[in-house]
Amino acid sequence: MLENIRSSLRGIWSHKLRSFLTILGVIIGIASIIAIVSIVEGTNRKLERSLVGSGNNVTTVSLSQDNWPYDFSGGVPSGIPVLPQAVLDQVRQLGGAENATAYRSRQGWNSVYYQNRSLSNGTVTGIDASFLDTMQFSVIRGRTFTEQELERGSKVALIDQNAADALFDGGDPLGLAVEIQQEPFVVVGVVRDDNAGQEEYDSLNDYYMYGYRTGASHVYIPGEAWPIIYQFDEPVTVGVRASTTGQMASVGSRTAELLNNYVTNDTIRYTAINALEEADELKTLTNAIQLMLVSIASLSLLVGGIGVMNIMLVSVTERTAEIGLKKALGAKNRTILAQFLTESAVLTSVGGVLGVLLGIGLAKVISVVAGLEFGVSVPWILIAVGFSMAIGVLFGAMPASRAAKLDPIEALRRE
Repeated sequence: MLENIRSSLRGIWSHKLRSFLTILGVIIGIASIIAIVSIVEGTNRKLERSLVGSGNNVTTVSLSQDNWPYDFSGGVPSGIPVLPQAVLDQVRQLGGAENATAYRSRQGWNSVYYQNRSLSNGTVTGIDASFLDTMQFSVIRGRTFTEQELERGSKVALIDQNAADALFDGGDPLGLAVEIQQEPFVVVGVVRDDNAGQEEYDSLNDYYMYGYRTGASHVYIPGEAWPIIYQFDEPVTVGVRASTTGQMASVGSRTAELLNNYVTNDTIRYTAINALEEADELKTLTNAIQLMLVSIASLSLLVGGIGVMNIMLVSVTERTAEIGLKKALGAKNRTILAQFLTESAVLTSVGGVLGVLLGIGLAKVISVVAGLEFGVSVPWILIAVGFSMAIGVLFGAMPASRAAKLDPIEALRRE
């Protein structure tokens, strides 16, 4: 086998132009497939970052009714108790869960003021001690809440940079009081979402669909202070950070199942909101498009395979005397068959490797020119090279079989 491979490579090198023209169809077909797959792979990665972010891995579990988030403006529904603190400990013990937090959030238009300024798109969130770590927030100015402030529900607040810019116009907010539902809260720190900015949006529509959370202004208060501004202690939303992005769905569903053990309402239940599922739905669409485009590109491989079969038939004709001499010296049919199949497979494999390199380069150029994402799929590279080798075996079978069946006396006489 190794001798056949070496002989095949020598033959390709000694007839470089003919070999190149023979495998040109294979090169173009493989290059097209790799370019398509690389662009789609990059697009899928970008979709996942746009919806999920990079490294956040947080899924939220909140109350929903008829597949819509429950609106607490009408009050707390019956059969939905406030979850005990011990539930969070149970959530943290779930396989794949790194940390968990319980919080309440309300988007209040013009409900947060500082003097004559207000937040046009402000969200107020009541948090616990594990919120910043679970959601991967960091304090960039000032401090976080003390344990006593969290336990007592002190009227203190953390704000993000969007809120600081909107309310204080670039000034120092620390120590100043903002009004939330006409109640004063002293700003003690400015926080930042460490994963903000890692999502990517190509258009304004994408931003409105997926980026409103990072574009809004946020104010955070101790969870125990929630009844001060909304007059009732409503049920919480649970945020769970999974160890990996792939574990978000399973961790979220198991958390929802755990929380629903405390719910006696038949129509309102806890549901995991997993952005990864949205990304998977969109990736299913892009993968379907990829399959269609790959199928079209594969037609050029058929043309390349016919070219390989043609040149192998020519090779058999040219080497009739060689075949006859080998068979006269005792070479068996399977030996001749293996030789020509190896030559055909090596020829198309070289075309496959060149096609992969060309396809990667082509995808990189397209990604730069069109502003698309670029991603190399190693499994598809292996599939492409293997497929090119299979084409050589498939289309080389008939010429190889013809060579193997040559009668040695007739072959020598024909020469």
